[in-house]
Amino acid sequence: MGSVERGRGESRAEQADAAEQEAAKRRLLAQAEAERIPAEETTRALPDRRWRGER
Repeated sequence: MGSVERGRGESRAEQADAAEQEAAKRRLLAQAEAERIPAEETTRALPDRRWRGER
């Protein structure tokens, strides 16, 4: 019966690890979303250096 309890304990530890990893993933995704730069701001046309006389 001891091995059965030990098996359950490992299962609980694995479940706790999985829950912790999921929470960490959600925190990272939330942080990435907060720091995200909208596409409209990153796709502005910039003049090409070749046309500004910089060679």
